Amino acid sequence: MSIVVLKLPDVKRKTEERPKRCPYCKGETFQRWARVRKPVKDVHVRQVWVYRYKCCHCHRTFRHYPEGNTQADQTERLRLLAILLWTLGLSHRSASLILGSLQVAISFMTIWRNVQAEAQIQKKGRFWRPVRVLGLDGAYVLGWGDKQPVLVAVDLGTGEPIALGYVNEHNPQAIQRWLAPLVQRHGITVIVSDDLFSYKVVAEKLQLEHQVCQFHVRRWVGKTLKELQSNLPREWVWVLYEIQELMEFLPPDGNKKLYALWKQLPGRRSKPNQARLALEQLRDLLLRLSQDWQRYCVFQSEPHIPWTNNPTERAIGRMKMRARTVRGYKSWSGMEAGLLVAGIYAR
Repeated sequence: MSIVVLKLPDVKRKTEERPKRCPYCKGETFQRWARVRKPVKDVHVRQVWVYRYKCCHCHRTFRHYPEGNTQADQTERLRLLAILLWTLGLSHRSASLILGSLQVAISFMTIWRNVQAEAQIQKKGRFWRPVRVLGLDGAYVLGWGDKQPVLVAVDLGTGEPIALGYVNEHNPQAIQRWLAPLVQRHGITVIVSDDLFSYKVVAEKLQLEHQVCQFHVRRWVGKTLKELQSNLPREWVWVLYEIQELMEFLPPDGNKKLYALWKQLPGRRSKPNQARLALEQLRDLLLRLSQDWQRYCVFQSEPHIPWTNNPTERAIGRMKMRARTVRGYKSWSGMEAGLLVAGIYAR
């Protein structure tokens, strides 16, 4: 049985340590000026002692708070606990009710502000972070009354979400406009995505290496082979087994072998306005796999590149789970928080 241990910040009632520097002039000499009792909102502590100091250099006074406390009424422990309850799937009102049962009165709007503030902290902390391999995937997430097209970017080195774009993944021009600043800012050199044509176009335009998620490739190729097996002439069924073997082992020269198979098949016989025969569909499949073969094998030459895009799909799954629990996101900031905050605390 797995045990999850949650480490929340400590909250002290008082501190005996003097401040290191003045927050105004960076002076290092102080005179204790006063001591006040400050009521706080926390699951264990109800009040703390706060000392006030006067700087001997600039003669301004300031407060020095004990560990886990700020000028806010709620402690850092309560703030993160409220965010964690929201991350685990509770609504803001439900989190407020649970904390109320612990004799902590905190409104649902305060919890909403905590989540939004934490999302901005996470966004700022990742703004300039170097990212070598970026996972990209699109989704339709329920927000402001309808399904909204979004594009999720995840650092596949750490599994942390980097950015959320209001972009339709079927539009290569929109993807390129959104992705180009990220590539320049983070130093991205490789993207991992599904086999959608728009990602291939963008990777070529931005001169990025492109690893296609093997899970998506093997799923649609396996489905296509299964459909062809029942309609293909018996003398060509052996080609399907050749394709299955190549997709399983991914040899470096797989594109040449696929092209050789393509050359053995007869050309197109149906008219342009007619449905393609099973043999013609097999030719198209061989040609497509041959042309995109290098995109399937990038991970073999560079071990730090994953062969699937699972971290990005998990981030999208958490976004959708939050959308269901809150009956759809109400704003873009809420949707962004559903990615950045839930992504970091629910990994």
